[in-house]
Amino acid sequence: MPTYVYETIPSKPGAKALRFELRQSMRDPALTKHPETGEPVRRVISGGYGVIEKAAAPSSGGCCHGGSCGCG
Repeated sequence: MPTYVYETIPSKPGAKALRFELRQSMRDPALTKHPETGEPVRRVISGGYGVIEKAAAPSSGGCCHGGSCGCG
């Protein structure tokens, strides 16, 4: 199950929004109220975390396994 970030929607100008995380199914509707305080909330859209690894340079011949991968 993914973890979503929510923040409260301050009712007074200048008040700070409080953020919290909640694990819920992708099928569940987004929260509209804080589960403990009942304050209105909104889901925060953020970028995911991913790892990108640089592929190693192919050795001898410039192609992997004799072209079986479609590179040749």
